[in-house]
Amino acid sequence: STVSNASSLPLQTTSSALKGAIQLGITHTVGSLSTKPERDVLMQDFYVVESIFFPSEGSNLTPAHHYNDFRFKTYAPVAFRYFRELFGIRPDDYLYSLCNEPLIELSNSGASGSLFYVSSDDEFIIKTVQHKEAEFLQKLLPGYYMNLNQNPRTLLPKFYGLYCVQAGGKNIRIVVMNNLLPRSVKMHLKYDLKGSTYKRRASQKEREKVFPTYKDLDFMQDIPDGLFLDSDMYNALCKTLQRDCLVLQSFKIMDYSLLVAIHNIDLAQREHAMADGTSQTDTRRPAAQKALYSTAMESIQGEARRGGTIETDDQLGGIPARNARGERLLLYIGIIDVLQSYR
Repeated sequence: STVSNASSLPLQTTSSALKGAIQLGITHTVGSLSTKPERDVLMQDFYVVESIFFPSEGSNLTPAHHYNDFRFKTYAPVAFRYFRELFGIRPDDYLYSLCNEPLIELSNSGASGSLFYVSSDDEFIIKTVQHKEAEFLQKLLPGYYMNLNQNPRTLLPKFYGLYCVQAGGKNIRIVVMNNLLPRSVKMHLKYDLKGSTYKRRASQKEREKVFPTYKDLDFMQDIPDGLFLDSDMYNALCKTLQRDCLVLQSFKIMDYSLLVAIHNIDLAQREHAMADGTSQTDTRRPAAQKALYSTAMESIQGEARRGGTIETDDQLGGIPARNARGERLLLYIGIIDVLQSYR
């Protein structure tokens, strides 16, 4: 009965009800957590699951709502509170980002058939995951904790919370993560890379999308000369990737990808000029991301650079690069789909 595929939900648990239930649940769980004193994370914290029932008429613990009755489960609340703290996410910011305004559903769902939502301030992504993936993330937590403690600068996904909405005999499990691709920055190209060439071309269906995700063979064809980074930046990126891959290997994780999204600064300026007949660039500054180490740029800048990090103000967290034509680019990079294990 625990089908986790969100697409098979009855109509009343469609997107708007799911979004509402997620927001009610997170508001409650973060609120009740804030009454518990801060303390060190203990081994058993990784295995705790808290469950609370939300009847539509409300209860002494939960508000009334317009959806069907549902149950909301929070996995490892104390451990995830620690992870959020590590990334500088204050409880009120987390709540405000996720629960103050309606979540935005992203149309281009992943190949996995997952639903994706983004918080209205662009800070967080919510992704529905399968039962197996949620279970694997739970198993991963102690090792993930150890790894983050040693190395908070990582291109691995930042997991901020794992929850489950139970309604009408269905379990919908969701994970809250960092948003790699700010909507305020137009991505001109996007690639899902595995370093393999077998069947690694985007499908016809994918190519017809407004914003397709291309693959390795497409990358080799579109950008045969590759992307050019400043040598410090290149070394920092390679070192981070090597370190991250070692972790993935140690957990016997497979099927992950490197997501590379490219914003072409020069092309964007030409597009603006075309659009309004002047060569003015966009003057609206998107709000900086609140979470620490959440941008590609911060993820690769090692401790040695603490004092003199490269000026990142205009780069909106992207890694500066150029293409063979010398055009200025910003790269948004992260390792995705790490919840598949071959054990």
